[in-house]
Amino acid sequence: MTLYSTLSTVDFYKRSALIAFLSCFIHIVSAQESSFMVLNYHDLINTQTNNDISDAVDLSVKHFEEQLHWLKNNHYQVISVQQVFDAAAGKTHLPNKAVLLTFDDGYQSFYTFAFPLLKKYHYPATVSLVGSWMESTKDDSEPKKPLMNWLQIKELVQSGLIEIASHSYDMHKGVIGNPQGNLQAATVTRIYDDPMMIYESSNDYQERIQNDLLKSAELILQHAGVRPRVMVWPYGEYNDTALMAARKAGMPISMGLIDGVNTLADLSHLKRLLIADNPNIKEFANIISNLRSDRPQRVAHVDIDYLYDNSAEQTEQNIDREVQRIKDMHITTVYLQAYADPDGDGNTDALYFPNRHLPVKADLFNRVAWQLKKISGVHVYAWLPILAYQESGIPSSWYVQEWRDGKAQSSNHIYTRLSPFNAEARRYIEEIYEDLAMFCNFDGILFHDDGILSDFEDVSPSALAYGKEVWGLPEHFDLLHKDSKMRMNWAQHKTELLNQFTDELTNRVRFYRPGIKTARNFYSLPLIKPFSEEWFAQSYSSFLAHYDYVAIEAMPFMEEAENPNQWLTELVNKASKYPEGLNKTVFELQTIDWKHEQKIPMSTFNKQIELLKKLAVKHIGYYPDNVFEDQPQLSDLQKNFSVPDVP
Repeated sequence: MTLYSTLSTVDFYKRSALIAFLSCFIHIVSAQESSFMVLNYHDLINTQTNNDISDAVDLSVKHFEEQLHWLKNNHYQVISVQQVFDAAAGKTHLPNKAVLLTFDDGYQSFYTFAFPLLKKYHYPATVSLVGSWMESTKDDSEPKKPLMNWLQIKELVQSGLIEIASHSYDMHKGVIGNPQGNLQAATVTRIYDDPMMIYESSNDYQERIQNDLLKSAELILQHAGVRPRVMVWPYGEYNDTALMAARKAGMPISMGLIDGVNTLADLSHLKRLLIADNPNIKEFANIISNLRSDRPQRVAHVDIDYLYDNSAEQTEQNIDREVQRIKDMHITTVYLQAYADPDGDGNTDALYFPNRHLPVKADLFNRVAWQLKKISGVHVYAWLPILAYQESGIPSSWYVQEWRDGKAQSSNHIYTRLSPFNAEARRYIEEIYEDLAMFCNFDGILFHDDGILSDFEDVSPSALAYGKEVWGLPEHFDLLHKDSKMRMNWAQHKTELLNQFTDELTNRVRFYRPGIKTARNFYSLPLIKPFSEEWFAQSYSSFLAHYDYVAIEAMPFMEEAENPNQWLTELVNKASKYPEGLNKTVFELQTIDWKHEQKIPMSTFNKQIELLKKLAVKHIGYYPDNVFEDQPQLSDLQKNFSVPDVP
């Protein structure tokens, strides 16, 4: 049990308000600090042709020197780790357009090609070493490429230009992360013991990480004469447990592989721009200038319920078909169902990952997500309800109540939702999200559309008491509902409360998966008619403020629109009037007309995609994807929905 789970409802949301204030304050202070970028390189190849570059992270020596020249000509200042430490201590300030150069793995090419060029330009850099690779004498050991030796590394240290960092002792590898045997990043994966059919315990996991980092630091001190101050996480994967272990091992600076710019407040988890696909100077300039933030999303919404079969062999065949289909689509993102909902009512009957509370229908989410990430090359968002969990052991007092027939009683909404005002219910949900993050590897969360409270909800005792004590609202439904002004006041408070709760769920996940993005399903009506927030406790502007993406249900047939294209146009135009509206909104089309139980014709679907593009929509998705009926048709998706490759 965590500290936060012992808080009362009122304490929890008071704490959330304080964190929001402090986060805003810290953001303002950080914005005033010097910012800097970190670039990440691997192996340099001395070739004049791209045909000799087989690894996506290899870079030609020619392109590398062109990049150094471009940085100099464009007035970027290449800085050292020591300059970062000095600026963090308040001794100096970082220069404008500061850039830190890093090289992973300790390849021989750094000494042969990179080091002479760095000396030529008088540019410092950081090189990270994998301890077990440095000590290995086996022919079949990793890596396959030649490494520097310790004499060369000592020369780098003595030059005064090069910082030696840890890349772990033996965590630059995969360990078994699920019953299906997927090898996943050792730093963030609970090892699955196949014979025992159990996962590594929290204590064993923490001990493994700590011992590895201490061993790495001691090895570098012994052979290079310096103790590493920087931890560079293998594959860019880390979590809060790993960060604490790094600090304990004497490495307060650590680096992942998330695109972005850093401030001095970010030293324990620096973002780095991976230089991949051997970019030419035009492509390199675009990466530096735009930080790859201008990429459009193309999203397929996938149900594991469709893939699951009582036969494990058939399930694997179904997964393989879906993974290949997504790969062939050439898209960016999959929203992947993490909960079991075979009857389609939106309520969680079981989960597809190990957890403390609900039955596990099958330990499949991590398997499907990993296959999609590694084979299809997409980002995977775990699609999970906010409140809609039902299980026989949950007390009825935990659930949302609505005012009906002159009294408070169980809600008759299709979603059977736990009350966000109930401390025990909140803790129950938080632990589900923690378990998801602990045992599964994914890139983001999609909060389901069950996070709503109508204008007759929530009137449970805890909700009414909270409204009175914290919001200063009447404690009786008749007064809460007496006029439109009061109803909207109540609704806006509920909107923000649900947003704060999902923020807390995000924080629980980020303890284990710090790089995740967030998206939340949003009904169309509160955008088209903002006054309808009163009926949903959803606000487009508040969603834009709380989530990386708003996944709006752009489904005209579900809304029974008389003119679907006109309806879509109005929806997009409404969103475009908000700052960042089109940059942060995924417009999700429907591929099934549920009202008439028939497929949306591909001609209609394709025209809707073209319409959204013409309206300058950046991110487009659809639901559901049906691999067995090729709906929507793959050939049409490849023509109209795919995105081009970019470095």
